[in-house]
Amino acid sequence: MLQRDAPRLVLASASATRRTLLTRAGLAFEAMPAAVDEAALKESAQAEGIPPEDAAILLAEAKAERIARRMPEALVIGSDQLLVCRMEDAKDRWFDKPADMAEARANLLALRGRTHRLVTATVAWRGGERVWQDVSIPRLTMRGFTEAFLDAYLAAEGEAILASVGAYRLEGLGIHLFSRVEGEHAAILGLPLTPLLGFLRGHGVLAG
Repeated sequence: MLQRDAPRLVLASASATRRTLLTRAGLAFEAMPAAVDEAALKESAQAEGIPPEDAAILLAEAKAERIARRMPEALVIGSDQLLVCRMEDAKDRWFDKPADMAEARANLLALRGRTHRLVTATVAWRGGERVWQDVSIPRLTMRGFTEAFLDAYLAAEGEAILASVGAYRLEGLGIHLFSRVEGEHAAILGLPLTPLLGFLRGHGVLAG
């Protein structure tokens, strides 16, 4: 048996993709979305000049802690992802999920021909404290696609891409946007499984 009965494993997320990743890895868990004002936390972090890596940890921890305070006996996993791209002015821009298809198009044009980072943080809480954290940073380079291709891509994908911070689904047609992809596929999708499973083995949740 790969997974022990205790502790209970809880994913503090509403993400269907993260749930799918854990399910495909054979884990038994509960999913409990955490009511966290992510936009306010991001805005505050940027105003204070907090690096993206630290900001992603803050967001992931806020989710895990919110659920863990109610379930101290459980092992609660929180995760968050920031898309960061260095722009022409040599400043890092943080991208959010597009509000509509027009914003998705504008974001993809801004990312076109550039390499961006997916700063993906994962935090585990148990017994009233943080017991583990990880930051994985896949790097993805978008090719110099034409606007005609972009419009065809948007028409094919539709509003499903509005759920993605980058306005693309790498597991689907989004792969056509890229010339280079570096990093664990699961991390790109929002939950790095390799370090997480290593932690779970070390913490006694999974068999070694």
